[in-house]
Amino acid sequence: MQQFNTPFQSLTLQRLPLRNRETLRAWDAADEYLLEHLGEAGVSGRVLILNDSFGALTLNLATYNPVLYSDSWLAHQSAIHNAKHNGIATDSFQCLASTEPLQGTFDQVLIRFPKNLSWLEEQLLRLRPHIHKSTQIVATGMAKYIHTSTLSLLEKTLGPTRTSLARKKARLAFVTFDPSLSPADSSFPKTLSMPGNLATVNHANVFSREKLDIGTRFFLEHLPADKHYRNIIDLGCGNGILGLTAASRDPESTVTFVDESYMAVQSARESWHANSLPEDKGRFIANDSLTGFPANCADLVLCNPPFHQGETIGDHIARRMFRQAHHVLRPGGELHIVGNRHLNYHSRLKQLFGGYRLVASDAKFVILSSTRHT
Repeated sequence: MQQFNTPFQSLTLQRLPLRNRETLRAWDAADEYLLEHLGEAGVSGRVLILNDSFGALTLNLATYNPVLYSDSWLAHQSAIHNAKHNGIATDSFQCLASTEPLQGTFDQVLIRFPKNLSWLEEQLLRLRPHIHKSTQIVATGMAKYIHTSTLSLLEKTLGPTRTSLARKKARLAFVTFDPSLSPADSSFPKTLSMPGNLATVNHANVFSREKLDIGTRFFLEHLPADKHYRNIIDLGCGNGILGLTAASRDPESTVTFVDESYMAVQSARESWHANSLPEDKGRFIANDSLTGFPANCADLVLCNPPFHQGETIGDHIARRMFRQAHHVLRPGGELHIVGNRHLNYHSRLKQLFGGYRLVASDAKFVILSSTRHT
């Protein structure tokens, strides 16, 4: 086993998408704790890293040619961006999407705990055929997010698990692989029945993968249906139910599904096929919202915006989505959104579009629309 002296402090890392007056670090105490452990314990063989959000682990281990396995398109782009920013060759690591199969056997596995236990379980089940009894498996996260259920999942899926003492509110978990375990098969993807006689295919890391969330259900009741929209974008598509509903009502529309989650895009693609919608009318893109989309290319954007990036909660993602929607809409094109009442989206739309229309509201949600005039 080769000793590893972490150069962590010498790297300058940024979070994507870049924001004005950026104050959020691209790593945390959990990354530091794991890197310090590796500095003492060493690194050996073929390395797999799960869920590294901005490249802190991947780039510090670039000399070992690690595989970064993630469901986040932004995580991969962040690692590439930060590699270039720090003069690290981008071919010194491999970005592997969650929709691609793992290949070969790994001797060292490093895991950042995701928030979603269904996705963690899916990852661990996929991991089992690609590790051996001597594989070194270490997971990390902030202690407040590591629950008994998290550790139990490691135990029942991979093998005996012990945890470290907390340091700077972070903790490590060490797993000994037990090949004799026989965990249950994955329950994903799941096919769910939806309003309008539609079905969605839901992979393990898709938002509201077990049932239709109440905000989207409310939105579906008030989708625009009074005219033909040639080009529709389902922005932050999840399983694609908004775009699927729009397409089922107007089969001549072309619908583009966009999400930064590879599994969301795959879910939308499989949902499209499951509902026998026209092959040439659906487009599926993993991307940072609408970055890179041409101006004046859409007639309607539908959006149920997220209000968190990782553990960071706020409306910064929604604001960015609204700005980009304004850019891609043709004059006369419309943005329709749903959001919690307290998020004050109406003021953002008024700033960008010059006004908004209240489509519907209830005790918890509002549906708003704005039209691009010029």
